[in-house]
Amino acid sequence: MSNKSNKLWSGRFTKSSSIDDFHSSIDVDSRMIREDIMGSAAHAKMLAAQGIISREDAAAITEELQRILASFEEGKIVFSSSDEDIHMFIESLLTQRIGDAGKRLHTGRSRNDQVALDCRIYLIKGANETIQRLFKLEEALLHTAQTYLNTIMPGYTHMQKAQPISLAHYLMAYFEMFRRDVERLYSCKSRMDSMPLGSGALAGSTYPLDRESVKQALGFSGITRNSIDAVSDRDFCIEYASCASIIMMHLSRFCEELILWSTDEFGFVDIDEAYSTGSSIMPQKKNPDAAELIRGKTGRVYGDLFALLTIMKGLPLAYNKDMQEDKEAVFDAMNTVNNCLEVFLKMFATLRFNTHKMYDSAQRGFINATDAADYLSKKGVPFREAHEAIGKMVLYCIEHEKAIEALTLEEFKLFSSTFEEDIYNEITLEACINGRSLPGGTAPAAVKMHISEGLKWLDAQNKNIPDSSL
Repeated sequence: MSNKSNKLWSGRFTKSSSIDDFHSSIDVDSRMIREDIMGSAAHAKMLAAQGIISREDAAAITEELQRILASFEEGKIVFSSSDEDIHMFIESLLTQRIGDAGKRLHTGRSRNDQVALDCRIYLIKGANETIQRLFKLEEALLHTAQTYLNTIMPGYTHMQKAQPISLAHYLMAYFEMFRRDVERLYSCKSRMDSMPLGSGALAGSTYPLDRESVKQALGFSGITRNSIDAVSDRDFCIEYASCASIIMMHLSRFCEELILWSTDEFGFVDIDEAYSTGSSIMPQKKNPDAAELIRGKTGRVYGDLFALLTIMKGLPLAYNKDMQEDKEAVFDAMNTVNNCLEVFLKMFATLRFNTHKMYDSAQRGFINATDAADYLSKKGVPFREAHEAIGKMVLYCIEHEKAIEALTLEEFKLFSSTFEEDIYNEITLEACINGRSLPGGTAPAAVKMHISEGLKWLDAQNKNIPDSSL
């Protein structure tokens, strides 16, 4: 029976597959064409340097690879499911164009270590893009915090008013979240940064490959230490998706608060119309759709992470076809988190904070009660007794529809004889804020120090900001 298959692995098979579309992944992995060409060019040059193929063949390969890439950039290349994946597509096209030289490219290489290489390069670039977007957001948070250093607002626990804080202090809380995200991504990248070519299908290669030269040519910091692990490892995909999930969780929390704050009940912030939509029936509506979509897309990225974990959980060593499913999930996570960061940053730049409403809200809800208790404690009253006295005072205020600071000194003394005229100076919103001047506190002086440290951190990071390469 004649072999009519054009597959590069067709020697063993005499029948054409009837499920090419099912096997094919080129609709997903074609985005790695640049990375595949980069890796193939480095591999070809190394093969020539080691005397495994001729320098003429290597030159023909690398020159044609660049022409293929140029054709792709010009939109002249069309993929189809019959191409199976990007790796076989490029090798097949190369062979069609330069003949036997193209057939020599795959010497000492397997698709298993080839795809591991492409994925690592692609994800390092994607992680760098994520880090760049996080830096822009961190810069925006720092500058906005400087603007609202003295803006007082209510802080919440359990969604109940708790204590007064500054808007700057609130914004710097998110600065810290995204700072940890940057640190996680750098750590994640360090475990991507190992070059797997030379691992072959799983056992290494009998050819005298120079793995170190390929590592250097591609800009990796090291080489993988075990050939089985190198081709079966997708921890770096899972770890990136995990980092992306945490970033999305932080964005989602921020969006949730902006959504709440933009309601008439809060009125703390106004989201620009460019990031809002109207209602098809209610003409007065201004819906915070961009923030809601980011919140919703968080679940999508979580799904990508769980898909990767589930794909890998039962796989024996080494490579299995299940692992072809890794790319769609991790690429989706990357696209989603990078797009959401971009949209959030633009939306954040348009926010208008209603500082008067924040201050007015802080004047309600007895959020200076803790400071009243601290006043008594500093005067020598055991804190638990002070806490009980202020609790009774709050109940009295509720019954008489009064704020704590509106009580007369005689009313204060109903709950403790320790109260004196100076209580009024201790329970103003400004005093409550300024008194919390410990490092990490909400006092303007402490927040100013935090912002200054954040600016120094960001400046140091920007000096080594990663580009979209290794």
